[in-house]
Amino acid sequence: MRDDSFHVFDTTLRDGAQREGINLRVSDKLAIAQLLDDFGVAFIEGGWPGANPKDTEFFQRAPRELTLRHAQLTAFGATRRAGVRAADDPQVAALRDSGAPVVTLVAKSDDRHVERALRTTLDENLAMIADTVSHLREHGQRVFVDCEHFFDGYHHNPDHALDVVRTAAGAGADVVVLCDTNGGMLPGDITRVVTEVREATGARLGIHAQDDTGCAVANTLAAVDAGATHVQCTANGYGERVGNANLFSVVGALTLKRGLDVLPDGCLSEMTRVATAVAEIVNLTPDTHQPYVGVSAFAHKAGLHASAIKVDPDLYQHTDPALVGNTMRMLVSDMAGRASIELKAQELGLDLSGDRELAGRVVERVKALELSGYSFEAADASLELLLREELGSPVRYFDTESWRVITERRPATGADSLSNGHESLTEATVKLLVKGERVIATAEGNGPVNALDRALRSSMEGAYTALAGLELTDYKVRILEGTSGTNAVTRILVSFSDGSGEWTTVGVGPNVVDASWAALEQAVTYGLLRQGYPQV
Repeated sequence: MRDDSFHVFDTTLRDGAQREGINLRVSDKLAIAQLLDDFGVAFIEGGWPGANPKDTEFFQRAPRELTLRHAQLTAFGATRRAGVRAADDPQVAALRDSGAPVVTLVAKSDDRHVERALRTTLDENLAMIADTVSHLREHGQRVFVDCEHFFDGYHHNPDHALDVVRTAAGAGADVVVLCDTNGGMLPGDITRVVTEVREATGARLGIHAQDDTGCAVANTLAAVDAGATHVQCTANGYGERVGNANLFSVVGALTLKRGLDVLPDGCLSEMTRVATAVAEIVNLTPDTHQPYVGVSAFAHKAGLHASAIKVDPDLYQHTDPALVGNTMRMLVSDMAGRASIELKAQELGLDLSGDRELAGRVVERVKALELSGYSFEAADASLELLLREELGSPVRYFDTESWRVITERRPATGADSLSNGHESLTEATVKLLVKGERVIATAEGNGPVNALDRALRSSMEGAYTALAGLELTDYKVRILEGTSGTNAVTRILVSFSDGSGEWTTVGVGPNVVDASWAALEQAVTYGLLRQGYPQV
């Protein structure tokens, strides 16, 4: 059974998703949750069931679609409303019925928020906390309580803030989390307050730090030094305003600098892969200079550094990059070595072990592709197709002779102000060789990618009937850094589903259409492989 003495609690799917520019689909949330479990976090806060349809659907699908080895799912919600019993509050019922073994309740701990936002009394605020915690505990759920605006509340009215902690713990909350909701605290203040609260209440404490002063990671570590045994973080520091405490920086420091065993064995080395894959899923460029996991975290340019590193890499590195799944670079590619490729191949059901030449060849090929703009971290289907090709078993169901896309703009009938009196019609034509026969297909679509997707699949549905059941579920575009304007290199990620699973492929090209075709070809090929069709 997992040691419960220290909690790494991730709130990427809730608090992290509040970052401007992030809009997660349910399938995105499920994919990120699986990655976080790979990393070994103890708790994954999935969202607020009952508050919005996406989060409700997530908790419905998670038991069927996730295989969690390390983490427990946590549902987030608020204490009951003033003047209503917890047993009668529909939001509390949604938490109770979510199926989550753990519930995180947000409670007001700043008396000004109680009186001005909740518009109730301090005594009723304490009753709301006690009633809700007790009710959920009676129904077999573990409860953590997030004390919102705790540090501001403690500064303004320490007596009520301490009463909130005592009430939550007394009602059965396993952890009472002190939240720097406005992100305005500094490490010295965190140390002092956490120490005082721990001594005054005896409660098990956690920390939730926002990064508005740039101190979220330092504040989290300061809280641990002062006795907190539960840290709440987000992947890559995503979160509202400037973000939250970065999960990877916090775990890296606790493990490598404090010597705490906060992850299961073997999980720390997943850090870089998980950080990059999450960035790809949320469609944000990974921070190249992020501690521990950035591609520049262990990169060296200066000649003095290079000379020293030849003698001993530790002379210019604070830790071994392999411990966190990263690599040292002398300003070359960021790809990992043979071991990483062998482990990833094993995960995909392929065996590269024992063939160092083959693994090295794959590393060099992936390295070259990454230099041209590819990223395989969130595109396992593309990587598997590449590995199969290098193993001498390329997956091929058709050959592309050519394709063409025509977009026509013409006056619209019944035009509205958005179309400005015009409408666009896109037509795509593909020419393929399918099972030895030349096939030509034309299709119309809502834009060039949709038209190409329809033409590609319609050309082969006679030979491969399963194509009718494939669905393009997501499409992400990124203009790569270092390029600009209409001459930029484009990377496309497309996700497909066949009803029983989802996969993602990547394509890179000089324009959106070229890159999209490359990704579509692979996505359809992988879909046919999943269906077990014999190859031509």
